Amino acid sequence: MSTVHDTPTTVENPVPPQDLSGIVGHRFIYTYANGWQYEMYVKNATTIDYRIHSGMVGGRWVKDQEVDLVRLADDVYKVSWNEPTGTSVVVNVLPRRRVLHGTIFFPQWIEQDGGKTVLYQNDHLEEMRAYRDAGPTYPIYVVPEFARITLFEYVGENDESVVAVGPADLPRGFADRTN
Repeated sequence: MSTVHDTPTTVENPVPPQDLSGIVGHRFIYTYANGWQYEMYVKNATTIDYRIHSGMVGGRWVKDQEVDLVRLADDVYKVSWNEPTGTSVVVNVLPRRRVLHGTIFFPQWIEQDGGKTVLYQNDHLEEMRAYRDAGPTYPIYVVPEFARITLFEYVGENDESVVAVGPADLPRGFADRTN
């Protein structure tokens, strides 16, 4: 992992250096303060796979979610995306500090019946879009939470085997591993 020193930004050049090597190719498991446990694999600079181990939509898993990934500063990354369900997510990740802050913006239909999304989303994309379009969308249920990163490991880029099964099909204790 290369070290990039923070470079001051200016109005003319507002983008800090974008060395994403500290997060791309990494899997991390994290637990929010509300007890919800997630796993994210940053497959490459534009794509993540993830599983939700517990919480309001525990059991859900997704592959090939397109994201906007940026490095805000040394050891500070932001991953954001919008899902076919209408849910938007912004996750700030500080790997060395083992802290994360995520904000999830659930449309009202998910707050009312999140169980509809507890599946392998990739096999149900049209169904998710239909639920989104049927709504209701508002009011948006906003969940801002800090989380502790309990596992952070380099597993390589673009490895389809990293998130290949749903949370229920993992070995017992898989999400409880720490490092």
